[in-house]
Amino acid sequence: MALVTAGTFRYRTSTGEALLYPGAFLLGNAGACYECGHEHSRGDRCVALYIDRELFAEIASGSSGSNRCGFRTAMLPAVSDLASISVSLQQAALSESQLALEESILAVIGRIVRAVVVNHTPPRRPTPAATRRIAAAFEYIDARLGSDLNLGEMSAHVAMSKYHFLRTFSHASGMTPHQYVLGRRLRAAARALRNTETPVARVALDLGFVDLSTFNHFFRRVMGMTPTAYRSGD
Repeated sequence: MALVTAGTFRYRTSTGEALLYPGAFLLGNAGACYECGHEHSRGDRCVALYIDRELFAEIASGSSGSNRCGFRTAMLPAVSDLASISVSLQQAALSESQLALEESILAVIGRIVRAVVVNHTPPRRPTPAATRRIAAAFEYIDARLGSDLNLGEMSAHVAMSKYHFLRTFSHASGMTPHQYVLGRRLRAAARALRNTETPVARVALDLGFVDLSTFNHFFRRVMGMTPTAYRSGD
């Protein structure tokens, strides 16, 4: 299991093939062969977890009520509902406390297992052309998170019509461009709140939210608390 924090790459294993991108989770079963390719990017960064088979089975049973100990899909899309655990995993990787690290990892694994059970429909296998174009779209979005992104500019950047871009992006990533942008902005905001002293309003505006109330609404819905409470660790 791995959280992609930067870059894009192609991933193929026995449960399918997927385009991995920031915020998405790579899923692999014990003993399964896999292949990764970076034909259309400059590399990637991930936070990877290698989980003992017996421990995973215990967590899977307790979290989902299922004794199934294997993933049936190659990836979990970067839906905004998973933004909080994405950030918590990255924060845990920087923790100096072994206890805090272990607790965070076990909680993350449980959330991922439950999310996989709910999300039955995996993204469709992308064609080589789609992989190349959508990888370019991810880079374009990540470089302009604070801008007023729109479908016309994103589709023009990869030389596609709006409709074809929307359909291809959704098929390859498992989510719409708007859902990806929102999740990406919320994850970036959460990291900024925890790691800097930048005022909440400035964090929101710098990441493309039109006003503070909109930012507060989405942040609280996804993270379960206000930005101020999240920053203080309450």
